[in-house]
Amino acid sequence: MTKIVVQKFGGTSVRDEQSRNQAKEHIQDALAIGQKVVVVVSAMGRKGEPYATDTLLSLIGGSESQLSKRENDLLLSCGEIISSVVFTQLLLENNIKATALTGAQAGFVTNDDFTNARILEMDCTRVHQELETYDVVVVAGFQGAAQNGDTTTLGRGGSDTSAAALGAALNAEVIDIFTDVEGIMTADPRIAENARPLSVVTYTEVCNMAYQGAKVIHPRAVEIAMQAEIPIRIRSTHSKGTGTLVTSSSHENKGSDIKERPVTGIAHVANVTQIKVLAKKDQYDLQSQVFKAMANEEISVDFINISLNSVIYTVTDEMAKKATAVLQEMGYEPIVEKECAKVSVVGAGMAGVPGVTSKIVTALSNKGIRILQSADSHTTIWVLVKQEDLVRAVNVLHDSFELDKEQH
Repeated sequence: MTKIVVQKFGGTSVRDEQSRNQAKEHIQDALAIGQKVVVVVSAMGRKGEPYATDTLLSLIGGSESQLSKRENDLLLSCGEIISSVVFTQLLLENNIKATALTGAQAGFVTNDDFTNARILEMDCTRVHQELETYDVVVVAGFQGAAQNGDTTTLGRGGSDTSAAALGAALNAEVIDIFTDVEGIMTADPRIAENARPLSVVTYTEVCNMAYQGAKVIHPRAVEIAMQAEIPIRIRSTHSKGTGTLVTSSSHENKGSDIKERPVTGIAHVANVTQIKVLAKKDQYDLQSQVFKAMANEEISVDFINISLNSVIYTVTDEMAKKATAVLQEMGYEPIVEKECAKVSVVGAGMAGVPGVTSKIVTALSNKGIRILQSADSHTTIWVLVKQEDLVRAVNVLHDSFELDKEQH
């Protein structure tokens, strides 16, 4: 049976000829060991570059556009289609037998929730047929088609999701997500001086880190791969390193008890505002009133602490004004703390391990960093700090859990 590997190249990996040539070398490496390659590409480059998604959006006035979401998707899908054809041309020039497919042609059947479609089913018949003739099939990421044939896009992280869905549907050996970093780091290297790459992480750990702000891979993609038990590798386009392996176990020895790390990494989300709402006299439905109002205004809430007479939660800084206005109209006087950041300590092995919270609180308090709010689950402990303390908080926690040292 043909061995298939899925390789996904993000916008920065296909932005120019030099990057595309480095991507091509990874494809050649897979072909050299007898694998067939299904490549998923994002739109080329970032905002300002001619075919980047944000540049295409600027053609129609961005968020001020009068177009429906359906028409928006027609435009947004063009970036990946251009990218897939340009990349296929490069492969053909290098005597690699390749062909390009749109998401719809590759079998992505979605619902009609335009700009944020969900995959309903994968029909990879066409991909299998093309692999009989070609060694490489280049698929436009981030897109599919609704059941009536309308073009849809898959929302944020859509190309990661495309790669994972193809990997699962084709029963690939591995899904390689190529990016501009060497793998998943213990913290954001732009913030944590001693951040280092992790060689192996579990699906759960990387999912939690992604949900808590680490931007290396989209959690939806991890969940799809986890369900199908297809390993993912997060690798750098610009090096031959093997990057980070994402799998069900953090150990190679199957059957042995897994010794999971209490703490794997530190993630963060900047630019959030904390809102505290106190109940009115004799009021018992504060929580349902507040969250219903937020939902009606499409304001996403996070980091929720509920008590008998109050509710505390966070919103993004850009939503803070709107959220405050809504609450004031309802007769509340919200207490607003702007310019905050959420710092998350993530580790699949922290459940039942005493002292993790205490260590976090002590480490931050010793450095005079005020904790505005905290919460925990069995794999993550969150703290809210002031934005000005973010960099110090991440570094202090990274150091106190000794994440700069390889853990075995």
